[in-house]
Amino acid sequence: MSVAALAVVVPAHDEETLLPVALAAVATAARHPALAGTHAETVVVADACTDRTAAVARAVGAHVVTIDRRNPGAARAAGVRAALRRCGVPATRLRVLTTDADSIVPPGWIAHHLGHARDGWDAVVGTVALPAGSPLAEPHRVRYEAGRPAGHRPWDHPHVHGANLGFGAAAYLAVGGFPPVVSGEDRALVTALVHGGHRVLRTDGCPVLTSPRLRARAVDGFGDYLAALPAAGGAARP
Repeated sequence: MSVAALAVVVPAHDEETLLPVALAAVATAARHPALAGTHAETVVVADACTDRTAAVARAVGAHVVTIDRRNPGAARAAGVRAALRRCGVPATRLRVLTTDADSIVPPGWIAHHLGHARDGWDAVVGTVALPAGSPLAEPHRVRYEAGRPAGHRPWDHPHVHGANLGFGAAAYLAVGGFPPVVSGEDRALVTALVHGGHRVLRTDGCPVLTSPRLRARAVDGFGDYLAALPAAGGAARP
């Protein structure tokens, strides 16, 4: 895929505390030398926010879309629509990446996704990790990597995270985009891409650091998975 522009979409619901760190990490990744000559946009979707999420995003130069849906699927879809409008390139030449407001992408994250796009992958499905200091980090790793092959063989992992996902805009549009659901919109999109015959790469080559908080913003999301780990008490919390 010849990429002329890329956009990073970040949905956020009342994330004024964690969002600055997330956006600083995205900005660092956007300065990677591999992006030279490629237009890059950051789009924050402030969904049903009652705090300063939108103001925080604007202060660091992100384009902000405001909606009142309290719906991650609708928020991600709104961000992609804004990216298509703002980047001004054909969908065949636009790459969209998504992450979350409570996550920290590594400096090579955008370059990692861009490289795979240029190699012809229609979508790249990445992995997440927890901060090393979290008591949930090791229990998460053990469960999360249970199916990893021995040695250094590539891991065609089963996970899907909106915090570490990239896709070509044309492929996204062809399968109908993110559905407006309160959870599982990322998995639904990847399933649709696979069923649509698009090339989907699952790789753990560039994990994104995500929050170990147990009361996450998304219903039935990663926070509920963490709350169910034995080290967190073994039962999902409200």
